[in-house]
Amino acid sequence: MTKMQKSTILVVDDTPDNLKLMSGLLRDDYKVKLATSGNSALEIAQSEFPPDLILLDIMMPEMDGYTVCFHLKANPKTKHIPVIFLTAKNEAADETKGFEFGAVDYITKPITPQIVLSRVKAHLAAKKMQDMLRDENSNMKKIQDFLSDQNSFLEKEVAKRTIEINAIQDVTIHAMASLAETRDSDTGNHIRRTQQYVKILAEKISSNPRLAHFLVDDKMIEMLFKSAPLHDIGKVGIPDKILLKPGKFTDEEFEIMKTHTTLGRNAILQAEKELGLEVPFLKFAKEIAYYHQEKWDGSGYPIGLAGNDIPISARLMAVADVYDALISCRVYKVGMPHEQAVQIISEGKNTHFDPDMVDAFIELQDEFKAIAARFADSDAKNR
Repeated sequence: MTKMQKSTILVVDDTPDNLKLMSGLLRDDYKVKLATSGNSALEIAQSEFPPDLILLDIMMPEMDGYTVCFHLKANPKTKHIPVIFLTAKNEAADETKGFEFGAVDYITKPITPQIVLSRVKAHLAAKKMQDMLRDENSNMKKIQDFLSDQNSFLEKEVAKRTIEINAIQDVTIHAMASLAETRDSDTGNHIRRTQQYVKILAEKISSNPRLAHFLVDDKMIEMLFKSAPLHDIGKVGIPDKILLKPGKFTDEEFEIMKTHTTLGRNAILQAEKELGLEVPFLKFAKEIAYYHQEKWDGSGYPIGLAGNDIPISARLMAVADVYDALISCRVYKVGMPHEQAVQIISEGKNTHFDPDMVDAFIELQDEFKAIAARFADSDAKNR
């Protein structure tokens, strides 16, 4: 039985001690390549055996990390290699600039080894799934082009490939969502819980005369279920010092935090563009990512929609996400009891939440509590 080939990580830094540190951290699990300048990094990335991921310093002579990243993303041969900036530049503006240049993550020095390993693992998983999806999409197109000259066999093959692509899409979604999850949660259970909450809420409102037109069949509910994990994908672009802050945000910090909705929608748009195909459920994913912080009375963000102008998909996610945020423990807070969370959501009827969504939630509150218990985080407190 052949041994699984290790992924290759390229570490780019002009300081030998930093290269030695990162090599020691990574070499047990990955094949590590080292570069001391931007030019040598580009040469390695464009070689016959490019790296699977690049850890890139910003402050380097001759060519800084931003410029290296720009060249990588401009080259069709290297644009799909994920880049993580690993730098001592720790200002919010620096991180924002890093994401604008196309990086998938931004880690500040001095590093925490477990955080680096966790981020590397998550981004490699996401790249692997996206590569598989691109390959499957290419294969699917070849099959479809050939379909006019073939009948039964190819029809079965197309059906088989469609099933495979759907499965790969599901895994890709969870891999992408996990990138955001690693920022402020230790497990992926938030993703599983909110998926289940959205599903039972959608099933409940499907009999509501005011909302039933949206949920015309089980397929719509399934698309919502698939979309839900991507609601906070934009948190990948929020600096840790803001996302994990234990106290109250300053006005400036809150404005940065609010951008996770726009970052999330734009990330999904970019993924669609790079994959070169339209996936129906991503319409809901974009709505949920962009609008799930809007409020029924118009006081939410990013654009202050109110009432029925807020997409129903986002109204569903608003209830699911707030409930789970209230009951969940994080490094910066303790989760509250289920009953207190129910009270807060009830008080948000007609202000924060669609009143019909709240009514459905109250009827389903025991099921919400059961889902929270079934997919509880490992360190969850008894409620």
